[in-house]
Amino acid sequence: MPPVELSAAATLPADGFAGALVGRVWRPDVAGPSVVVARDGALVDVSAAFPTVRDLCEAADPAAAARDARGERLGAVDDILANTPPDGRDPRRPWLVAPIDLQAIKAAGVTFAASLIERVIEERARGERASAEAIRADFARRVGGDLGAVKPGSPAAERLKQALIETGLWSQYLEVGIGPDAEIFTKSQPMSAVGAGADAGFHPASVWNNPEPEIVVVVNSRCAIVGATLGNDVNLRDFEGRSALLLGKAKDQNASCAIGPFLRLFDATFTLDDVRRAEVALRVEGEDAYILEGGSSMAAISRDPEDLARQMMDAGRQYPDGAALFLGTMFAPVADRDAPGKGFSHKSGDVVSVSADALGRLVNRMRPCQDCPPWDFGVGALMRNLARRRLI
Repeated sequence: MPPVELSAAATLPADGFAGALVGRVWRPDVAGPSVVVARDGALVDVSAAFPTVRDLCEAADPAAAARDARGERLGAVDDILANTPPDGRDPRRPWLVAPIDLQAIKAAGVTFAASLIERVIEERARGERASAEAIRADFARRVGGDLGAVKPGSPAAERLKQALIETGLWSQYLEVGIGPDAEIFTKSQPMSAVGAGADAGFHPASVWNNPEPEIVVVVNSRCAIVGATLGNDVNLRDFEGRSALLLGKAKDQNASCAIGPFLRLFDATFTLDDVRRAEVALRVEGEDAYILEGGSSMAAISRDPEDLARQMMDAGRQYPDGAALFLGTMFAPVADRDAPGKGFSHKSGDVVSVSADALGRLVNRMRPCQDCPPWDFGVGALMRNLARRRLI
């Protein structure tokens, strides 16, 4: 497999170090992770002030707290990024890992009309990708119009719902796509996400799967969105298409949740409005010379990020360590990769890049999940490590 290479020029946001960029690095010298802030071309360990990213996000002003925190300079960003991909890594030097830790990892589904239609197609195809194209054409012919113009939960959405029920086209996915209640599910477990440069996993039994390029907002325990990063919500379309009750298996395998490269905290240089306007780009490069490009425009989302955060966390659902929330995507590949009518599916060795100007570039190499490094450093291991280092 070709190596994945990372550099500051290709990984950082378009405005470089202008924002409050927070991450985590694995430090071999302490056998654990440290919270870092990107500053003056280097990564500074601020774990003495904030042992976890969760702690930093709970500050009254996380961006100001990150800028003010003092700590040990671990090395140049370029050097640590270069040591991050597993191929050729020097195990004695630090490398970048996912920029979240104790937060729950949640995701919002069918938040874009294009994604909504594809979920209905999966359901009606019963996970058989060969029949998807015919169902797609029939749905477009019978429904018509722009689902993206329908505000979820509105009277117009209710009228459309009734019309679709009468024509036999209603679906559980349409319920969460245009109904009042958003689909919010658990994508993965705290501490399980892989970061930039890492191998990301897909289930070897899946023959119809794809990347999902998304913005991930980080929400603190008070339901305040404090920043954003990039994510790849790897999805098994055949598993979920067979039954929505298989969503857990379709979404959560070893290394199937990629987040990074850095968490950009909200400040004068970057706000929630920048998230609302963001253009997220995707590029897949296969070892077979296959190239897939696509993207997702946040301006087309059906539900506002603040509404999604409130639906995730309210008086009946608390997250004392906050949450990282995938906002969904409008991207769903329909072009055939191999045989006609078979659509797109990953092959081992695919290099997936998710990028946005204000958030940088998240790049991962795809492999069967059992071939990715096993997840063996969870919350318990983190607490023991921080205690040994006298950080808690």
